[in-house]
Amino acid sequence: MPNITEFDLLVYKTAYERHRDTIDALAKPLVMDDDGVVWRGTQQVPPAEVQPHAAWANRDLYNDGPVRAFMIACLKSKALQWLQSSAAGFEAPVFGKLVGNGVALTNANASAVPIAEFVMAQILSAFHPTVERLETQREKRWQVLDFKDVFDTTWLIYGLGHVGTEIALRAKAFGATVIGARRTPSGDEPVDEMVSADALPDAFTRADVIVLSAALNAQNQHLINAESIAQMKPDSVLVNIGRGGLVDETALLAGLDAGQPGLAILDVFETEPLPQDHPLWTHPRVRVTAHCAGASPATGSRGDAIFLDNLQRFANGTPLRMLVTELAMSGP
Repeated sequence: MPNITEFDLLVYKTAYERHRDTIDALAKPLVMDDDGVVWRGTQQVPPAEVQPHAAWANRDLYNDGPVRAFMIACLKSKALQWLQSSAAGFEAPVFGKLVGNGVALTNANASAVPIAEFVMAQILSAFHPTVERLETQREKRWQVLDFKDVFDTTWLIYGLGHVGTEIALRAKAFGATVIGARRTPSGDEPVDEMVSADALPDAFTRADVIVLSAALNAQNQHLINAESIAQMKPDSVLVNIGRGGLVDETALLAGLDAGQPGLAILDVFETEPLPQDHPLWTHPRVRVTAHCAGASPATGSRGDAIFLDNLQRFANGTPLRMLVTELAMSGP
């Protein structure tokens, strides 16, 4: 690890401006602007001389910044030792190339809490006649409307990383039975039962709620397909906050038309933004959101705190937190 006075940090300008004093105290910033131009103070740095030892690809960069230019700079740097990314998944080839170059890759679990709360809000909304209640209020109509308990339902959570774990904790707090699926169980997952990929068909038949919170890889591409949909309960709810490619959207539409599952809550899609003429927009059994399950202002501040802690660790030569050790996984 470099000495505290010796390493260059590549950072997007919005993130740098937010933490200028802390970054300046620990590193020599290389600040990338909206056009992908890198600056050291007031001096523009030629592309060939952009050789950071560390880089921070944060939420601002992914939302509105020059991501491509940033990642190219990282790939071309012969000095890069560490990249912290706020990306939820690491299936993009650039991450594999960086790790192959010997770069330490760390992530942040900053979005796990808001995504878990998003899932709970969506399920509660699905189980409760929220719209109908508002209509009775507008019409001043005194009417009792039944709803479904979360208590005693069965949830299947496919993928028990940071996000899946937070979802499981909340579902169990409501009294649900939680089945978990992941490639390598740790033994301390907050679930009632762990199942392997071979046991997923049985889990599909038992689940009232199916949540996809796994990364996408060759093994789980279109995990939700005609066969798995046929195994679901007619009144079950499918939630995808993982990756769009986990779901065969054509097969899902056919299943929904047949009433199985009963509802699909989708925050991610195979093509994003979702094309305006896509039938998922208007299907009566689908709820579409714009890949925004983690869109809480607190996500950014939590992610910043994790990076700043790791920046101090990098400067001191101590182990980094949240090191990504596997990019291409064979399961959830």
